[in-house]
Amino acid sequence: MDKRWTQKPKADKNLVESLSNELNKLDFTLTELLIQRGIDTFEAAKQFFRPSLKHLHDPFLMKDMQEAVNRLQQAIEKNENILVYGDYDVDGTTAVSLVYGFLQTFYPNIDYYIPDRYAEGYGISFTGIDYAEDNDISLIIALDCGIKAIDKIEYANKKGIDFIICDHHTPGEEIPKAVAVLDPKRTDCNYPFKELSGCGVGFKLMYAYAQSQGISLDALLDRLDILAVSICADIVPIVGENRILTYFGIQKLNDNPQPGFQAMLNLANVKKKSLTVTDVVFTLAPRINAAGRIESGNKAVEVMLSDNPDSALEGGTYIDSHNNDRRELDASITEQALAMIEADEKLMQQKTTMLYDASWHKGVIGIVASRCIESYYRPTIILTESNGKAAGSARSVKGYNVYDAIEKCSDLLTQFGGHKYAAGMTLPIENIEAFQQKFEEVVSASISEDLLTPEIEIDAELEVDQITAKFYKVLKQFAPFGPENMKPVFVSRGLKERGYAKIVGNNHLKLDLLKADNPNTFYPAIAFGLGDKLELIRSGKPFDVAYTIEENEWNGKVSLQLNVKDIRE
Repeated sequence: MDKRWTQKPKADKNLVESLSNELNKLDFTLTELLIQRGIDTFEAAKQFFRPSLKHLHDPFLMKDMQEAVNRLQQAIEKNENILVYGDYDVDGTTAVSLVYGFLQTFYPNIDYYIPDRYAEGYGISFTGIDYAEDNDISLIIALDCGIKAIDKIEYANKKGIDFIICDHHTPGEEIPKAVAVLDPKRTDCNYPFKELSGCGVGFKLMYAYAQSQGISLDALLDRLDILAVSICADIVPIVGENRILTYFGIQKLNDNPQPGFQAMLNLANVKKKSLTVTDVVFTLAPRINAAGRIESGNKAVEVMLSDNPDSALEGGTYIDSHNNDRRELDASITEQALAMIEADEKLMQQKTTMLYDASWHKGVIGIVASRCIESYYRPTIILTESNGKAAGSARSVKGYNVYDAIEKCSDLLTQFGGHKYAAGMTLPIENIEAFQQKFEEVVSASISEDLLTPEIEIDAELEVDQITAKFYKVLKQFAPFGPENMKPVFVSRGLKERGYAKIVGNNHLKLDLLKADNPNTFYPAIAFGLGDKLELIRSGKPFDVAYTIEENEWNGKVSLQLNVKDIRE
């Protein structure tokens, strides 16, 4: 698939020189990377390179936080039964693990509940509220869900069950009539940081409660690895508070992880000395998700709450087997989905993909949507049948708000929710054809042609001989990387290859890059999925390379290598 290269605007030269001087003659390219990220003063750079929990915002700045803390304190004083309720995905299960795990260190009358993906569907369910009533529970803390549960909260209110909602999804026009609704995306909420994960909102509630009651924060901060996993998996921007929390959470994950995480890493055969956001996204997140996708999210919570390595390993092994099942389902359904696209000339020409098959497994349709985008780069919805209705997962392309597009089709839907790049919905099966047509019309009218080609956004031009151990030592401190603080992509022009380029694995390219005028110094590189560029490289013509810089661990040795994103003549 062709890619378009776009280069970020160059920073003001005087500002680069000035900030570089303030930062002890920092390399100009690295200084420019800081300015691109909005870091243009010495103090901002200091906070960026030296994250501190002291820089977290006061949780009481969040709308309804005082009401939430008051209600929680009332429940604890009166020995009420409290239910910690969370969605079945990574963000929901990590949120339950963090909040329940912290509360149980000082309060015994608590339970947790994860809805069944297939019997109850997304978010707060009537079944979950009935469970609370049957177990004499009078307060439910809902995590990563609830912002649109108007009817469910009304149902609970009639039963005398109070709700504290901790959500981060976009609210509808009406806010549920709960005791407290914590969501930084509320239009009437002045909390300075809007991009917390669902687990992050739960963390802020626990932080506020502990602070107000003089309870030590140690047991809460000891769970920052759980919070970091939620931030990484939910693909929220890793800037501001999220960057601070991820920085310390990844540190905890590397130094002393929860036994459940350690078990999962061992089962995945991860031997890296230092884990990154990418390792969390591709190793821990799929395993936690697999529990809710294949059977029940309860198992993931059990593993994350386990403080015994043996029971953690037993539960982790169970989850790992579900992850293997998930992979097989994902591969099989993706193959079917791609075949459906290729067999339909009209669908091939469209600006969206929407596919339906009643037999597809609901637990993997979001993954399948992402896989389809890898082959056909456009907003995609995959639908299956669930409880007599069509249930779907949407994924988008960079720069396009699929949630807004789905909202414009809401007259055809039973319910929907989500973010800019990922959303879910249910609808009557008889509405599928009309939904396909309207979604295509909405997207076609609002998406620009360039967004239908994958973009490589280049941060800066670099001469390869600028890549030194000193340069990388500073670059490494830009981590943790993620949305809005991505690993910098560089371009180097007029390069050649040393003559040893070869295809390895599944169409990957292994090569040594060098400047045409300096054949004695070469830079090892790997280009995943770019085997078709071998002919260009062997042609002898100079070429341009877009790449990131990373450390490669092999046989206990660590060296720098370029991770090539694209090659052009």
